[in-house]
Amino acid sequence: MSAQPSVVRLVELRETSLDVAEVLSTVADRRAGGVDVFVGTVRDHDHEHAVVGLEYTAHPTALARLRQVADSVAQKYDVVALAAVHRVGSLAIGDLAVVVAAAAVHRAEAFEASRALIDELKQTVPIWKHQRFTDGTDEWVGTP
Repeated sequence: MSAQPSVVRLVELRETSLDVAEVLSTVADRRAGGVDVFVGTVRDHDHEHAVVGLEYTAHPTALARLRQVADSVAQKYDVVALAAVHRVGSLAIGDLAVVVAAAAVHRAEAFEASRALIDELKQTVPIWKHQRFTDGTDEWVGTP
């Protein structure tokens, strides 16, 4: 009998476009009856301001922290596979900023783990968003 792959299968920060199909294939597992995917995209507005574009900047510890978050979710939830990929660098409206996925035997666990993964990522991984608005102003989001 072959060994099962690790529960945490993909954790990356990338300067290149994200691919939902890649993340889905990474968490594919014969044991999974449900897969939940969250895709965060760059929207055209924030707080009543029209957004031109944005840039994500990651602290040097961000990848290690993202791995810790994924490992923690894997310990807390009954999942068979997890993946989390976050974009860094300059992004345009409509670009994918983050993709997380959780696969579990049952859908409820997949939903719960996926939500925990994205929520914990957004709260604790040191990745900061610098938004630029059409009126010439800008805003940093998530900085300490």
